[in-house]
Amino acid sequence: MTDEPCIFCNPDLADVLFENGAWYARADRYPVADGHTLLIPFRHVASFFDLAPGERDTFFEIVDLAREWIGERYYPGGYNIGVNIGKPAGQAVMHCHVHVVPRYEGDQRENGWRGGIRRVVPAGDYRDHM
Repeated sequence: MTDEPCIFCNPDLADVLFENGAWYARADRYPVADGHTLLIPFRHVASFFDLAPGERDTFFEIVDLAREWIGERYYPGGYNIGVNIGKPAGQAVMHCHVHVVPRYEGDQRENGWRGGIRRVVPAGDYRDHM
């Protein structure tokens, strides 16, 4: 356990884009695309799997608010919604948070790349852990 305060607990109101009682939204400080937004439960909980029923019940409400908020400002052609759960999955802050990443025509990282999140684990690598 660390003595460091959680950066997602007690958000600065200036950082809150919108909220729904259980969740709040803020801009990602290291965005991978214009409009990259984080959805964060107010309650400190490390894992998406540990959310309380009320937090789960209001999750898609905050996702819809994020889509509307991003869409009105950035006009993306699509979205990726993702959550990293645990350090091996890339979770850097141990307070549940969900990424809503707007996607734009032509923003693929490789020539002709398609398939959304399928390039997170290079082909074949996951089999090494079975």
